[in-house]
Amino acid sequence: PLFGQIVRAGEPVMSAIVNTLFYGKPPSVLKAACLPIIVGGVMFASLKKQAEGGYALKFDMTALQFGLLANCFAAFKGSESKKLMTDPGIKKRYGGVGNQYAVTEILAFLISLPVMFLTEGAKFGEFVELFKTSRDLQFNLVMSGMMFYLYNELATMTIKATGAVTASVANTAKRVIVLVYMAMVTGKALTDEQKIGAAVAIGGVLLYSVIDDLFASKKTKTK
Repeated sequence: PLFGQIVRAGEPVMSAIVNTLFYGKPPSVLKAACLPIIVGGVMFASLKKQAEGGYALKFDMTALQFGLLANCFAAFKGSESKKLMTDPGIKKRYGGVGNQYAVTEILAFLISLPVMFLTEGAKFGEFVELFKTSRDLQFNLVMSGMMFYLYNELATMTIKATGAVTASVANTAKRVIVLVYMAMVTGKALTDEQKIGAAVAIGGVLLYSVIDDLFASKKTKTK
């Protein structure tokens, strides 16, 4: 989980690369300079101090491969969603961002089915039987599905209002916020590394959001 979290924190970087190479929409130099700050903050918050005083990170090749793959798909999803939102014909046929996300979710579900059956198909029967008898599983499955759907629909609306890279930056900040929230719910105190990392990452997101406007206003005053 530690290494996977660090890899997933690189989503804004992947989004910036994808937008630059495939869509011709690179972030400004100032915004690009903020990306290492955000990723570095999440990385630092994920570190665990060892008894002897050093920091250890267990390298997991599977986490690296699937984390990078997830970042890549997330980057293309955000960019393609933004592109469809600006196409007048497609925008009119969809009738709204909510419908566009619904179609995306249905396609993602159908594409994921073969992967699911290939990797865990042998346990599907066991899952169905457990689902029939477990009230907790029924409730948690339905509620987590609904919350995840609503969250991602809101994320799609965020892409419309901002852009793919900005949405990825906000998604990275979410990881730190979840980290803090879980510490509050479980009653587990945050380590110094988590506090510092969270502050750096959230500060980087804030800086990313306003840095172009700050320097633009300074240039205007200079003129």
